[in-house]
Amino acid sequence: MRALGQDYRSIFGDEDGQGVVIIDQTALPHRFETRRLASLDEAVTAIADMWVRGAPLIGVTAAYGVALAMRADDSDAALLEACARLAGARPTAVNLAWAVEEMRRLLAPLAPSERARAAYAAAAAIADEDVAINAAIGDHGLAVIRALAASKPGQTLNIMTHCNAGWLATVDWGTATAPIYKAHDAGLPLHVWVSETRPRNQGAFLTAWELGEHGVPHTLIVDNSAGHLMQSGLVDLVIVGTDRVTACGDVCNKIGTYLKALAAHDNGVPFYVAAPSPSIDFSLREGRDIPIETRSAREVTHMMGRVESGGLATIRLSPEGTGALNHGFDVTPARLVSGLMTERGVVQANAKALAAAFPERVAG
Repeated sequence: MRALGQDYRSIFGDEDGQGVVIIDQTALPHRFETRRLASLDEAVTAIADMWVRGAPLIGVTAAYGVALAMRADDSDAALLEACARLAGARPTAVNLAWAVEEMRRLLAPLAPSERARAAYAAAAAIADEDVAINAAIGDHGLAVIRALAASKPGQTLNIMTHCNAGWLATVDWGTATAPIYKAHDAGLPLHVWVSETRPRNQGAFLTAWELGEHGVPHTLIVDNSAGHLMQSGLVDLVIVGTDRVTACGDVCNKIGTYLKALAAHDNGVPFYVAAPSPSIDFSLREGRDIPIETRSAREVTHMMGRVESGGLATIRLSPEGTGALNHGFDVTPARLVSGLMTERGVVQANAKALAAAFPERVAG
């Protein structure tokens, strides 16, 4: 996708094949910076401290993290330690565990001397697969947008998002944004409502930035205005991403997604979830079984931004001594989901439809 007039992926191998380069998402939107990760420690930090974020990108970063670990120490013990540390960096996104297990499964049978080369190639393949999956999600989601546009000829479609499920959350295209980018590039008139997504403001910081870089019309809104906009008939479609979908179709995503789903259901607004297959966890039956990450209270009590003098500063929002609870995710029941946009088509959010779409995952 486009950033500063150039084509970028959110993660890519460096020229000497000894490291991996990421876009530092903690600096956006005020600075565009890249970081080179050269060790397992740096990969773990990148995931835990949200230099990278978004379930698909976390998984790809973890795969490269295993490769970096194997360059330093290709022993069995080092492989197991790397997989354990990376899997524990963030608990909710299933792509992380999936990618780490894929790497372990591939590398464990190999001779230690073969692991570093194989690991780097495997991580690159997982990255390429992510791009292909998201492009396919975009194609299937585009069909939904085209059908909606046909029912409202000549009108601009208003699409609402939550958090960042854009190309910055993946390797390229994004999940929820892939249909939006494809529709925009196809010339369909659309406008995106971007919810700010407190407390980390991924909508305001990341989604708004990348839509602007690509030239997609958009407007930033506070999270609590979503229901009002739907009541006012100003939202035609909601598309969100996901960190984990259970076997029955329950969806775990950034905190606040459930409230948007409720508002959409009450106002007859289609609510779709862009769900790449690595985010579908057939080992969990229901959403209540998903571990919900509790993050630092500081993310709620403080905020970073650009001050009028031009510099960046972190300010405190709440009174000294006031505590804060910071759950990172919530669960939207399958009954509120109009459909799951996957790389194999738009799938109903229920166990039968998911099993039919991905039989090999169920068997596995």
